[in-house]
Amino acid sequence: MFEPNLDAIASWIRGKGYRSAAVQLPEGLKMDALRISDFLSNSTDAEIMILGDPCYGACDLFVDYKRYADALVHLGHSPIHPQEDDGDVLFIEVRVDADIDDAVMKAAERLPKRIGLLATIQYVGLIPRAKEILESAGKEVLVGSGDRRISYPGQVLGCNFSSASSVNGEVEAFLYLGEGDFHPLAAAFGTKKEMLVLDPLSGEIRSVDEARDRMLRKRFAAIEKAKTAESFAVIVCTKTGQDRSAAADDIIKKIKERGKKAYKIVINEIGPDALLPYKVDAFINTACPRIAIDDSARYPKPMLTLTEAEIALGSKEWDEYEFDSITNP
Repeated sequence: MFEPNLDAIASWIRGKGYRSAAVQLPEGLKMDALRISDFLSNSTDAEIMILGDPCYGACDLFVDYKRYADALVHLGHSPIHPQEDDGDVLFIEVRVDADIDDAVMKAAERLPKRIGLLATIQYVGLIPRAKEILESAGKEVLVGSGDRRISYPGQVLGCNFSSASSVNGEVEAFLYLGEGDFHPLAAAFGTKKEMLVLDPLSGEIRSVDEARDRMLRKRFAAIEKAKTAESFAVIVCTKTGQDRSAAADDIIKKIKERGKKAYKIVINEIGPDALLPYKVDAFINTACPRIAIDDSARYPKPMLTLTEAEIALGSKEWDEYEFDSITNP
């Protein structure tokens, strides 16, 4: 179902005359890495190598590929501007085609008149069909365009919901096509509108309200605990698309102004083991928001987003809580 276009990749490698190519795959496709490598090796004259480090999005693009290969094939994601400017990098998106007609019609019964449509890159191709069905049910449907971090109308990333924000004033609710909670939660917090999730594979339709309430309770507890912290490790990620050094410097300044200690930790792969040596009272993550939101239970000390750090330091109030996002105007 998640089958990349291997013929297109082979044709690109042959057409460019590359002698070697590195292949970067998201975690869900790595089980097919050897098959993909075999196909490309047999279909081209290039040496194919697999990049084994974790990859969760285009923000993990391996920018050092020239040390090992002439070209880079990045599977599963769309580029984040200006990544598309590198002619030796090929982005191969993986789209899913699913029959969503009945599920969208059922969702229409639970939605108000004016609706915004959202999807992750795997399902963004289903947006036109969903729009057609909803309009046939008498709905007014808008599909917003995001900032330069977003490649397609209606597309959302875990760190960027600008496609939703662009039409937020014109809709009453959103229908999100995709799996999981993180992406629709980000958009729900950013827009403060009702958010229904439609899983195109299972046909399940659900609200994010319960997940949002559960997440808020956990985040409130982490913020409250961090209010008594006297030392903070502010994490800066070296991955392209996640490096927010300026934001890190700003929060470090605020921490020190309050008479507390702040340390900048520059790191590529963020995880509990990597942070274990740093004996601080709390962590502040400036990289992918998912590290603090989804993985907080893995850390022995509070792991905060930038917005949450502002609340813990008293710069903002709890009722100003918002989902951390990375934008590219």
